[in-house]
Amino acid sequence: MKCTERNDKTVMETIKVSSKSNPNSVAGALANVFREKGIVEVQAIGAGALNQAIKGVAIARGFVAPSGKNLVCIPAFIDITIDGEERTAIKLIVEAK
Repeated sequence: MKCTERNDKTVMETIKVSSKSNPNSVAGALANVFREKGIVEVQAIGAGALNQAIKGVAIARGFVAPSGKNLVCIPAFIDITIDGEERTAIKLIVEAK
């Protein structure tokens, strides 16, 4: 996980998901960071990783629902550099509605 800054200076944790990530583990990490910060960024490169990320968001919704929070995600593209190579990832900004 990595901290990033948004325009409103809120520090946001970034959870990076791969196609081999366990959706329940993603959900647990996402829910924990959400409870602490109130917002989380999830990054995924590729269809398999995005699939696991979406499953994690869906499971995390159930984890935080008893506290009265309804998680939503806002998808966007982000360019990142891995080993000196530019890649396009999908980022999901997860917050409460």
